[in-house]
Amino acid sequence: MFIGPVFTREAATTPRRPRLYLYRAVYVAGLLILMCTAWLVLAGTQIITSVGDMARFGSILFRILAPLQLALLAFLAALLAASAVAQEKDRKTLILLLMTRMNNSELVLGKLLASLLNVLVMLAAGLPVFMLTVLLGGVSFEQVGYVFAVTLASIAAAGSLGSTLALWREKTFQTLSMTALGLVFWLGIWEVVHLLGDTTVLGVSCTAWAAGFSPLRAVLIAAGPVMPREPALGPLVNSVNLFLLTSTLAVAALNLWAIARVRVWNPTREVREGQRRQAAQESIWGVEHDLAQAKSGKKSRPPVDDATAETARSGHVDARLKPVTSGTSRRVWDNPVLWRETCTWAYGRKVLVIRGAYLLLFALAFAGLYWSIASGAALSRGDDIGTVIPAAATPLIPFFLVSLVIVNALAVTSITNERDGRSLDLLLVTDLSPKEFIFGKIGGVFWVTRQMIGLPVLLCCYLWWQGGLSLENLCYVVGGLAVMNIFVATLGLHCGMIYANSRTAISVSLGAVFFLFLGVWICMQMMISFSASFQTQFAPFLAMILGGGVGLYVSLGARNPSPAIGVASVVLPLATFYAITSFYLHYTLIVFVVTALAYGFTTAAMMMPALGEFNINMGRARMAEDE
Repeated sequence: MFIGPVFTREAATTPRRPRLYLYRAVYVAGLLILMCTAWLVLAGTQIITSVGDMARFGSILFRILAPLQLALLAFLAALLAASAVAQEKDRKTLILLLMTRMNNSELVLGKLLASLLNVLVMLAAGLPVFMLTVLLGGVSFEQVGYVFAVTLASIAAAGSLGSTLALWREKTFQTLSMTALGLVFWLGIWEVVHLLGDTTVLGVSCTAWAAGFSPLRAVLIAAGPVMPREPALGPLVNSVNLFLLTSTLAVAALNLWAIARVRVWNPTREVREGQRRQAAQESIWGVEHDLAQAKSGKKSRPPVDDATAETARSGHVDARLKPVTSGTSRRVWDNPVLWRETCTWAYGRKVLVIRGAYLLLFALAFAGLYWSIASGAALSRGDDIGTVIPAAATPLIPFFLVSLVIVNALAVTSITNERDGRSLDLLLVTDLSPKEFIFGKIGGVFWVTRQMIGLPVLLCCYLWWQGGLSLENLCYVVGGLAVMNIFVATLGLHCGMIYANSRTAISVSLGAVFFLFLGVWICMQMMISFSASFQTQFAPFLAMILGGGVGLYVSLGARNPSPAIGVASVVLPLATFYAITSFYLHYTLIVFVVTALAYGFTTAAMMMPALGEFNINMGRARMAEDE
């Protein structure tokens, strides 16, 4: 079979897991709740008098759900594909797969499709819900078909990117960070091209080129009532068809590259160096020498005296250390966890590559900010969102999001790597206190990601210097970024400790950050699309708020319940909704205070169990019971 036994086993075992049915049920229920919420918002604030009003409602709802589905499923595809391969590497089971009779294509494609199985099932489950929008009017079956074709192509491309990077890189943090940066570059570069408007390149407008390579622009065009044609592309080729062609070529190129290089990249350099050190150790102690002599029929060497044996042992790897003298050894701090995180390459030297890619992304964001200020569009835009959000936020929002994702990814992998590398058990038998471990990890995360924390603040300061932001609002934005960075770092540590499965921990942690931004975006879009009155919107959004609270509690508190996490799960969605409505009313002080209090309390709720019940979270109680 071309795909191989990896996918065959996953396809046979996945239907037996309740998780598959839970995922698609929650996804479909979420789409239906969004539809009902939008209808309640419309019916509660406007009078429906004609079929045209229903058609306009269906069209607006479809243009909200289409990019929502694309963002959600493409993110899940990249995350699940990357974490599936990274987990195999962390557990040293990828080497076992390489030792089987599977060829490269069976390994690469089988692992990719196996990791995308849940996402594809969710996509298929959402099709009947999107068909309901056709009954409302304003949406055709052709639009639904194009939207799902674009979404499927984006899922394949995002999953292929995550799988290829995971096969290439050694560390899980490197894989997740480069995947997130790759997705942002994919969208950001073509958003810059889209800003050029009707400028033609090879007879095709930049708007059409952006739609032909950007999934976001392609799905927005596919969801529109009229699909523009470009004469230079031919009568049968439009922007959406061009995107389907380019994404298919990207999927083929990424997977062919991975198939050709999978056995070159793996085993990784760390594994090869470990094998070489082990071989050198055995050779020094005489194992290989004695085996070679036994195979050749030679007699073993006669026994030697103690002096000769000691001289031979001096060549062992453990003896190749400089004598400990004052001024020659590195002093370990009182907190060894913090020392290791900040003074060693704990996450690999390829972190420099991630920093370089992030600096390039910073340059793109700065260029976009500079262009928006120079063009005079920094304070307003022509659409409804621009009445509340300045145009300068367009390049800053994805930059802030990827910064928080990288901080969260490092935090969760700092725990999962210890567990998968079997070094967490060693930490449990030391005299490390919970305070030293937790704050050492958090301090290390902030040190390694210092560029991801400082550069967004620098962009905000530049925006204030150019007059696009008041000094008061600058303080609020910088303070809010500080609160969110602490929140996502603590969230990563919390998920890494309460979930024994590394893949689940990474998925829950990164998913919580992504869903937070996605939920805020959905609320803002629905508010501006259907009504400008906020007095009647609380009741329609109540179902979304309650659903978010339940999901938050299941993710954060189900495995380690505490009253504080229960309260935070209820308060955080309500506070976020209140902050959004206050933001629309330009109550910036209230937005900052509510955000700081809500997310600060949630951070404390996650941190207190780790500090107070460290033995339970990290397994010491279980070890004591065994003893």
